[in-house]
Amino acid sequence: MLNESDLKTIAARGITPEQLKAQTDRFATGFPYLKLHGAARPGAGITVLTPSEEEQAVARWDEFLQSGGTVTKFVPASGAASRMFKSLFAFVDGQEAHPAKGSDVDQLLEGIHNVAFFEELESAVRRLHDKGVDELLSEGREKDVVSAIISPDGLNYGNLPKGLLTFHHAGDGTRTPVEEQLMEGAQSARQADGTVNMHLTVSGSHREAFARKLAEATPAIEQKMGVRINVGMSEQKASTDTVAVNEDNTLFRENGRLVFRPGGHGALIENLNDMESQVVFIKNIDNVVPDTLRGDTLHYKKVIAGYLMELHDKVDGYIRLIDSRSYSPEQLQEICGFLREAFSFDSPELDSLKGEDLATYLRVKLDRPMRVCGMVKNEGEPGGGPYIAYNRDGSRSLQILESTQIDMSDEGNRKMMAGATHFNPVDLVCYVRDSEGKKFDLTRYVDEQTGFISSKSLHGRSLKALELPGLWNGAMSDWLTAFVEVPVSTFNPVKTVNDLLRAQHQG
Repeated sequence: MLNESDLKTIAARGITPEQLKAQTDRFATGFPYLKLHGAARPGAGITVLTPSEEEQAVARWDEFLQSGGTVTKFVPASGAASRMFKSLFAFVDGQEAHPAKGSDVDQLLEGIHNVAFFEELESAVRRLHDKGVDELLSEGREKDVVSAIISPDGLNYGNLPKGLLTFHHAGDGTRTPVEEQLMEGAQSARQADGTVNMHLTVSGSHREAFARKLAEATPAIEQKMGVRINVGMSEQKASTDTVAVNEDNTLFRENGRLVFRPGGHGALIENLNDMESQVVFIKNIDNVVPDTLRGDTLHYKKVIAGYLMELHDKVDGYIRLIDSRSYSPEQLQEICGFLREAFSFDSPELDSLKGEDLATYLRVKLDRPMRVCGMVKNEGEPGGGPYIAYNRDGSRSLQILESTQIDMSDEGNRKMMAGATHFNPVDLVCYVRDSEGKKFDLTRYVDEQTGFISSKSLHGRSLKALELPGLWNGAMSDWLTAFVEVPVSTFNPVKTVNDLLRAQHQG
């Protein structure tokens, strides 16, 4: 039962009692698994472009930009870097005086001169201990060095967002991921008037730090690249937070008050919905490389963007044909074939409907937000990624799924996952305006049945948390979706601090 204080709390967050009840009901019912048709693969859901098709797509993207097209780079950047330093925290908090030979901490210290933040670390260590990193290591004081990386009195990297850590060496110094994203945008998304639009979603506690870094870094990048950069920031909206419950699904309270948790990156569909551009790039903050290694990234960013525009050209032409009412049965069948070929979309209606009924159905299915997603060959264990899945209306379409959305007790599903050839590197380009040039309401295309429930704890007490449909998963479930193969060289995430020692981040 909600008391008067609860009602005030949820009202302040922009959450209605009905929405809160829907959340608590979801804990009781759970989320259904998705029914799979198959794993997407080349020739069956994943498009592999030829070199000439790639060049054609790049030319189409350049044409879009030069003709006044608008684009924004949308970068989820609110994630804290604490998970990057899990092994460092364990070592500092542990009983062992020295890291085990060959351990992550040992390997990091072996290559410590190669990380781009070494000079910052050296300064921090000298400030704290009046000695340099090498001197401390020679004295067996590894914990002092490691602590200086993660602790608040050192670099405080254990508490900062990934976007503000020093990742790379550059010709003019060092760069953070947010600076690399600005550089990438200047090279791939410069509009005809010389502007580059970028939007960061950040946590409220880090917003000021991002603002300071942007104020410091943006002018230099603008001068270097000859562009004007417009950077916006937003925070995950309080109305997208979800209430926590106890193991028995009763409301979890602390000091008598309801506890809310962020609803996951799917909540960012609200932030994405506020973008004004025709086209939006989406890419995780940590998937960046130095200038010298950015060639493939830039080429394929333009490839998938240009391919999006080519698909949009076709969709726009077909919608105009339907609206003219001068189509033939053969042309309607051509549109059906296009939906099947370009988007792996199929439904009983494509075969059963005829004439005006089919044309009406096709127009609805064509006039939707559109995305092209880069897909990388799976070189590790199979897991969540590109699939063809059935929708609640009986149609089937391309979806990016997480393993939690798949019933692993089903032998057929296990075989599909084992045979998966690609995974999703979160490299998306989206067209978010309708056939009349108006912004889509992106919240209308979310499949609310695709979230998941996770187990967490707060101050030693167990709780259950509700994750909203993921931004590139269920939040875009009802979009027109195409998958294009891109090389693994475009996927360079930094999951742990040791990844910064890899060649892709050395330049």
